[in-house]
Amino acid sequence: MTADQLQAIIAEGLPCEHLALEGDGRHWYATIVSAAFEGQRLIARQRLVYATLGERIKKDEVHALSMKTYTPSEWASKAA
Repeated sequence: MTADQLQAIIAEGLPCEHLALEGDGRHWYATIVSAAFEGQRLIARQRLVYATLGERIKKDEVHALSMKTYTPSEWASKAA
């Protein structure tokens, strides 16, 4: 799987204001900013992202995904 493919899958299932991916095709690192994360704890945010991947995780199309998840306000504060 390419970064563009993975990015499209996540963006299709989760409205993202910012989505950056790095990886080698098996191990991925993502920074994701979404209003859907508002009021959610870290584990709930990760579950939202994993839900966009569905069977791709179970079938090992995406072997590992490490992520940093932010709400838009958290992202704005981080950028300041």
